Amino acid sequence: MDTEKLWTKDFVTVSVINFLVFLIHFLLLVTIAAYAVDKFQASASLAGLVAGIFIIGALIGRLGAGRLTEITSSKKILMIGTILFIITSLLYFAAVNLTLLVIVRLFNGIAYGVASTATGTIVAQIIPDNRRGEGIGYYSLGAILGVALGPFLGILSLHYLHSMMIFVVASIFALVSFILSFWVTDRADPMTEPVRPEAQEQFQISRYLELKAMPISLVALTIGLSYSVVLAFMSLYAAELHLEKAASFYFLVYSLAVLVSRPFSGRLLDVRGANIVMYPCFFIYCVGMLLFSQASYGITLLAAGAIIGLGYGNFISCAQAMSIKGIRANRLGLATSTFFIFVDLGFGAGPYLLGSLIPFTGYRGLYLAMIALILAAIVLYHLLLGKRVSAPVKPDQPVSCEWK
Repeated sequence: MDTEKLWTKDFVTVSVINFLVFLIHFLLLVTIAAYAVDKFQASASLAGLVAGIFIIGALIGRLGAGRLTEITSSKKILMIGTILFIITSLLYFAAVNLTLLVIVRLFNGIAYGVASTATGTIVAQIIPDNRRGEGIGYYSLGAILGVALGPFLGILSLHYLHSMMIFVVASIFALVSFILSFWVTDRADPMTEPVRPEAQEQFQISRYLELKAMPISLVALTIGLSYSVVLAFMSLYAAELHLEKAASFYFLVYSLAVLVSRPFSGRLLDVRGANIVMYPCFFIYCVGMLLFSQASYGITLLAAGAIIGLGYGNFISCAQAMSIKGIRANRLGLATSTFFIFVDLGFGAGPYLLGSLIPFTGYRGLYLAMIALILAAIVLYHLLLGKRVSAPVKPDQPVSCEWK
């Protein structure tokens, strides 16, 4: 078998499943709050709860899946996650009141957390060590396509179809992802060291989080906080500027910028090392956020989207690749879940924590303040990783992610 081969059957299959998982997530994300208001006359805060409780479920799912991938095969976890996705997508039809809708959203988030952690673990197992950055770059394009197509299909469904058709579409995509999971090769990676009975009785954070992935995960959390307010308040900011039409194309432009650049940034990460990619990504993101905060015309908003895509979009895939470098095979699941737990925390906490600044700063001021947060992330990256990462990281040199 050619260990350098990237485009294998498993890589393509898992990448497609990852695309479907993210497509379902964003399809529902942009429509569920409006559905809660229209169907159950929910208040704005309760509609926000319906949308946001999904992140709590995703965190629970990631913690559980990350632990389970250490003691069983990733394919089994993937099949469990996709089955749960089918069940929870169908349960939306049984959510006859707001309370049930919140509960279904929570369990739907758990399914998403399990499935997305499994796909991330499998792809980490099958990508050649010296092509991790490039491979993660191509794999994560599925998530980018999901970000672009999910909201488009969701808004289309709300405008032209019965609202319940959203759940039909989500259920069909979940079923396809489950069927595709049968094509993935079962890679059983038993624990390299048996766990002593007395150790099982003690709580150990290392059983749920990969500490070597913590430094880059903390940086991703900081950066995620800054981008979460772009996602959460984009529509309100655009309405204030009377740029709703331009805003509807923002994620398409963002996705195109990432699609074009991500394969190059991933390969550069493998060939030249992390710093040559990460520092430019930070500064490009700063420029994009500055332009976004000062947008007065549609073309400015879209230009900001393209620049943010080049900066933030490439940062997040390269950071994911860094989080699994030098990690033992049986810990890849924990490393993957650790990274995305921190990313999800940033997305979940950011709108609530940073949104409280809006009465004092306005939207422009909020986005301008995010530049300070990005600069803080640069300092954090430099202290935790940048000083020690100056060359490509070999498979037997896990210094890019280890917290010493």
